[in-house]
Amino acid sequence: MADAALVAEDREDKRTGFIRGLGLLDSTMIVAGSMIGSGIFIVSADIARQVGAPGWLLVVWIITGLLTLMAALSYGELAAMMPKAGGQYVYLREAFSPLWGFLYGWTLFLVIQTGTIAAVAVGFAKYLGVFWHTISESNYIIAPVRIVPGYALSLSTAQLVGVLLIALLTIINIFGLKLGKLVQNIFTTAKTGALIALIVLGVIIGWSTGAVHANFGNLWAVRGTLEDVGKGLTAASAFGLFVGICVAQTNSLFSADAWNNITFTAGEVKDPRRNIPLSLAFGTFLVIALYLLANVAYLVTLPLETIQTVPLDRVASATANVIFPSVGASLMAAAIMISTFGCNNGLILAGARAYYAMARDGLFFRSSGRLNGYHVPAWGLIIQGIWAVLLVLPRVVTGTTAAGAPTYGSLYNNLLTYVISAALIFYILTIWGIFRLRRKRPDAERPYRAFGYPLIPILYIVGATVILFVLFIYQTATTWPGLIIVLTGIPVYFIWRKVGVPMDATPAIDVPPPPPPDFGAQ
Repeated sequence: MADAALVAEDREDKRTGFIRGLGLLDSTMIVAGSMIGSGIFIVSADIARQVGAPGWLLVVWIITGLLTLMAALSYGELAAMMPKAGGQYVYLREAFSPLWGFLYGWTLFLVIQTGTIAAVAVGFAKYLGVFWHTISESNYIIAPVRIVPGYALSLSTAQLVGVLLIALLTIINIFGLKLGKLVQNIFTTAKTGALIALIVLGVIIGWSTGAVHANFGNLWAVRGTLEDVGKGLTAASAFGLFVGICVAQTNSLFSADAWNNITFTAGEVKDPRRNIPLSLAFGTFLVIALYLLANVAYLVTLPLETIQTVPLDRVASATANVIFPSVGASLMAAAIMISTFGCNNGLILAGARAYYAMARDGLFFRSSGRLNGYHVPAWGLIIQGIWAVLLVLPRVVTGTTAAGAPTYGSLYNNLLTYVISAALIFYILTIWGIFRLRRKRPDAERPYRAFGYPLIPILYIVGATVILFVLFIYQTATTWPGLIIVLTGIPVYFIWRKVGVPMDATPAIDVPPPPPPDFGAQ
């Protein structure tokens, strides 16, 4: 029988101090809302260059969908077995050791969560610049200042907007789960609706007989602009196509990532042993279905060669322009702003709960293990926000213009590219943890058991390992640095083990502030 404290609705869990205020709908909104950012509107252009054919573009997204669904359906067992704040950090700690849990939490804080928050925030700013042209990454308030060779610090108007967005959403979530989930539900509903509208209107209004004939009449023929996917290989050869499909997963898997964020908030989910597995299944299935259909909409409106060469890779904007000539790009910019705003709210809300669990174990800043008067880890939110802001500011020198002036990229983009392989390692380990825990704790309560066990988890491990193997061989410049980032956590772990003090089981809650404004019913 489930513990009454775990199924009580909208009450404080006396063991932790968290408010269990996330129902099934709220939890599903966190899953879907954290997944849908700006990637689905952009990355299909790069994937099209990597695989070179409409059919293979769809295959890449189908593989991503299957891997994501298999992982989510497998994670449900761990979430139902250990419905605690911290999610994947807790699963790795319990299945392997505190070191493995810390390495994940360290990488999550250092790059995965905060780097994504920084990237999504500046992505929001870039699309705001469609309406307000002074907002641009090249319109500087503080021009780039070289700090070390190849790197600089700057503050452009786009960076400033990104910083302000991170600050705003951090403050919103400091005022409690009630407000954070309200923002999440509103913006996830809006951006899901926008994506559905793009799909439906793309098929009905944007349907181009020429594009359909070119793409679906010759579905598997490799054509157009092809990208080197490593060691001189392109999709023009059969083996190059295989490598291209694996390499393309870095784009599609990243666009479909963050589905696991709901596990970080397990301490605030009503009846988590039921609702977390269900929200993982519902949320990932919804998003993957929309992603696949969005690519169908792209292919019925635009020839693949156009998708490969669309300016700034803005495939969705090009599709919207076919549907609504002259105003489509503006409509899509507004939709992406809604999408990135909601995505960042989910990332900010969830991430701090992982650091909370680490702090309770004495492996992160102690203040992050306390809850404020609104029953949320305010200092975890603040520390996460500060680091995300700091990741917005560094720039990477990428080359020079014809006039000799330096051109700049963003450091967080490089870091995110580096850690995609590391994130795959942690996913593989976590799913392997299901097998390990069934041996270590055969009598543990498992209200939900991994769907299709052992076949589905094994298929995920095999598929993800093949992709990882290809990345380490053919994308060495962007994979090995990610492993180094993870390994930097080893000395940090032993330092924290020495100086950190685990917190006892008593909830650490600050003195409640005056009652917040009433943001509506739960």
